[in-house]
Amino acid sequence: MLKWALIFLIISVVAGLFGFTGISAAAGGVARILFFIAIVIFLIFVVLALLGIGAVA
Repeated sequence: MLKWALIFLIISVVAGLFGFTGISAAAGGVARILFFIAIVIFLIFVVLALLGIGAVA
């Protein structure tokens, strides 16, 4: 998911350089949403790992 966030970030920067501000803003918004979703999933996995849920004994 972070890979897609990085791709949309690059699209946003390139579009901004060429003057496509609408596309740049939209791609930046998508990148931001994907980044925050990835962070939330990461934190969920960290909490589950600390609690030992899903660990093979």
